[in-house]
Amino acid sequence: MTDLETLRAALLPDEPAQDVVDRSRHRLQNHMLGRRRKRVLPLAIGAGLAAAAAAVAVVVTAVPGPPAPPPPPQAVAPVDPGRQILLAAATAAERAQVGAGKYWHTTTKVGKATWEYWTTTDGQEWYRGEITHGKAKLLPRARPIRINGDDDVTLSTILALPADPAALRDWLADGLTRHGTPANQRDTAVLQSLIDLVSTVPAPPAVRAAAFRAIAAYPDVSALPDGKGVRLPGGGRLVVDPATGQVDGSSVFLGPDGQPAHDANGDTYAVSGEWTDDLPQ
Repeated sequence: MTDLETLRAALLPDEPAQDVVDRSRHRLQNHMLGRRRKRVLPLAIGAGLAAAAAAVAVVVTAVPGPPAPPPPPQAVAPVDPGRQILLAAATAAERAQVGAGKYWHTTTKVGKATWEYWTTTDGQEWYRGEITHGKAKLLPRARPIRINGDDDVTLSTILALPADPAALRDWLADGLTRHGTPANQRDTAVLQSLIDLVSTVPAPPAVRAAAFRAIAAYPDVSALPDGKGVRLPGGGRLVVDPATGQVDGSSVFLGPDGQPAHDANGDTYAVSGEWTDDLPQ
């Protein structure tokens, strides 16, 4: 051994045995392999791409399509002109002011004959007709304002009648039942009372409007050919101004069969009513 080799041997430690070297190398490789297994970058990238794709899918799915076309308009059944007249009269009557005056004045016409009544709120009544020779005569017995000849339905009752068409009809029908009106005549009598409420008695605006609407609900209501009135069930006639709700004339007296009452000459009756402060002498 040369001096240089002797010096190197003295300075360097002893080299490990080969089996130690092999075990150390094996541990190092295992350690390095373990680190590589923990790297999941490809999996993370794959998951990210999947999430992105899902997000895109969600976005694409959430994009609304074109709006659905609106449904076609429903067909509305036309309203008969006669009913239109009555419903317009109801609206006008509802907006009218409450009538006022000392006397409720009714005029009845049949053929060439005319007669009139002036009635106070307490039932005092004056009559003028052919037999009075144009003068208003005080009748000896008080007779209150009433519906369809029913003395139980006073003015205070009329003022408190229902303002709903169906409720008004029911109220009238119940009263007729209590008075013994035959069932086969009751519907005609109810119609007669409704006609009275719009023509011959001083019903308040809301009640007159309800009566017009109740009449309009009857079957076979139609406009007269001249467009100035309404034909009622059974052939009655009601002439009303739809702009004011005022009845100008009507075949208001109905027989038990629902047909308009008439005199010996076949003429029907037309009646109108209004408040007034004037009483002719």
